[in-house]
Amino acid sequence: MVKEKLVTLITVNYNQTAVTCALLDSIRRQDYPHTEVIVVDNASRENPETLLATRYPEVKFIRSERNLGFAGGNNLAVPVARGEYLFFVNNDTELPDGCIQKLLALFEQNPRIGAASPLICYFNDGSRPRDLIQYAGMTPVHPLTARNQTIGQKQEDNGQFDRPMPTAYAHGAAMMFPRQVIENVGLMADDFFLYYEELDWGERVRRAGYEIWVEPRAKIYHKESVTVGKLGALKTYYLNRNRVWFMRRNFPGWRLWLFYAFLFALTIPKNAASLLLRGERDTLRAFLKGIFWNFFPSDNEFEAIRTGSAQTVRLQKQTA
Repeated sequence: MVKEKLVTLITVNYNQTAVTCALLDSIRRQDYPHTEVIVVDNASRENPETLLATRYPEVKFIRSERNLGFAGGNNLAVPVARGEYLFFVNNDTELPDGCIQKLLALFEQNPRIGAASPLICYFNDGSRPRDLIQYAGMTPVHPLTARNQTIGQKQEDNGQFDRPMPTAYAHGAAMMFPRQVIENVGLMADDFFLYYEELDWGERVRRAGYEIWVEPRAKIYHKESVTVGKLGALKTYYLNRNRVWFMRRNFPGWRLWLFYAFLFALTIPKNAASLLLRGERDTLRAFLKGIFWNFFPSDNEFEAIRTGSAQTVRLQKQTA
């Protein structure tokens, strides 16, 4: 029976305690009772441990004394989790009823599934008559351009995605894995720090012989902005650093050299010229540093954020 499966929900908090509390409230409203919840705090300026322990005594809390990034923060919770299924959810999401059960039912129907995501919609504050989709699956990363597409992005949800289907990658904002799959393929690679880690994980899951699916009948709401502004230096650095790093890890041999040719012949000149013309010199420096870290690794200011000082982690188990 699906309802006998224990599901561990894992989320990472970083200076967003109020947002995290909204997620925890939505989990409490779920009609699926067999869950445990783990919150990992990634070295927030103010430690939320006391507040969370008071308001959510059922939650397990892990405090990291430095920011370990998306993968590193989530990875801390895996050895503590007791669930047969692990559901990684961003702290800026909210779960409507039925999300957990529908994902579990998908795994029960197809034992070859190694990871699955629900339909992800932008959080609707009531200003739109219909939900706006953020994710209904992804296409594979192209071996030449290292680009891929998110299916359904910014479409109104009119029920056009109404059945589960295979997809290239799960979405990092909400992805469920059977514990056995994680034990077989390993944890997310935490050297990405930000961006591309779930795509890299997806490649490893599929190489291990599993499938990745999206279950649109399950839904989750994500509070990420619909509009995209300037990336900023930190985001620019890690997007470009990790784009190349992802290709180095997953497209070896002639395919990697083909990507390098495209990178140096088109991507770098085009983006560098565009940033220079717009006067975004700090972003340009971050872009170039991110690309060339892959060929000449250096301890720059962005890597210092990732590596930090010696790791100190304190774990408080608030439930058995």
